[in-house]
Amino acid sequence: MATLDVRLRHPLRAFELGVELAVGDETFALVGPSGAGKTTVLRAIAGLVEPAEARIALDGRALVDTDTRISVPPEDRRVGLVFQDLALFPHLTVRENVAFGARDSAADLLDRFRLVPLADVRPAQISGGERQRVALARALARDPAVLLLDEPLSALDARTRAHVREELRVLLDGLALPTVVVTHDFADAAAVADQVGVLVDGTVVQVGRPEDLLAGPATPFVADFTGGNLLMGLARAGSDGLTDVLLDGGGVLRSTDERRGRVGVVVQPWEIAVARAAPSDSTQNHVHGQIASLVPVGNRVRVRIGPLTAEITGASAERLGLRRGDSVVASWKAAGTRLVSYEE
Repeated sequence: MATLDVRLRHPLRAFELGVELAVGDETFALVGPSGAGKTTVLRAIAGLVEPAEARIALDGRALVDTDTRISVPPEDRRVGLVFQDLALFPHLTVRENVAFGARDSAADLLDRFRLVPLADVRPAQISGGERQRVALARALARDPAVLLLDEPLSALDARTRAHVREELRVLLDGLALPTVVVTHDFADAAAVADQVGVLVDGTVVQVGRPEDLLAGPATPFVADFTGGNLLMGLARAGSDGLTDVLLDGGGVLRSTDERRGRVGVVVQPWEIAVARAAPSDSTQNHVHGQIASLVPVGNRVRVRIGPLTAEITGASAERLGLRRGDSVVASWKAAGTRLVSYEE
């Protein structure tokens, strides 16, 4: 199993980038806001940035080691890089783009990526998803030991993006080599990656499977970034072994998590039920409010109620006859309320 090990420190304009990663035969997504240092990490691996301090190794062989002054030239690193703008040659056909710099014949890649019918056309004549496949095939034509993708889905419209996410995941799963994807969109990362690292101001604040980050965010930023509802409040001991959280905006929520002091309250949208009246069951948390918006997402509907977003099935929304401005109740259990420490 191939392994890419990255340890680097490099000064950026507003902070120092400090990252340690180990990536096996898998897809690892480095996510975070713009300016967090994600692309600098990719460029350092590819040899396009000379880091101030680093050891970057593939299967134990150093590509960069500032302690011993090793720096393998970019062309000798066996790294395939797919740029954010794809950087296809507009004057070359699909076949010529894929073959550019290829170590062997590119014919098998054209077949593998279903590009044979497009082989003799130019990039401007094909779709965004097809151009993505061409760029990926061209990167693999160099027989890389590591694959790097910089914001691979950012240029696509929403409808194309959803389709290409699924297609890209299947393609990457079949490669069996260390792959690093950088993106500012957690949904993209969750769709294509086995492991996700959240990079904030040059520091990786949490690494885990996408579902682990959703279920157990380590910081309020991760909670918000992964799409969870985030409320702030003061936690104290409650009755029945539960924790009460006095919200900054008023009201009290209950959680099975044990925390005290300042906390972030995280509730995933799918944990929240929406009804015309509060249910008479064991549900501990209820927020009354008017529907600010209803947004269809596939066969589900995201319902904005006060400070919360609930995600329910389209059938449920239709059965309840939900409309913008309706007064409803958002309800969820104490077990669905995650608490994360928050420092001012």
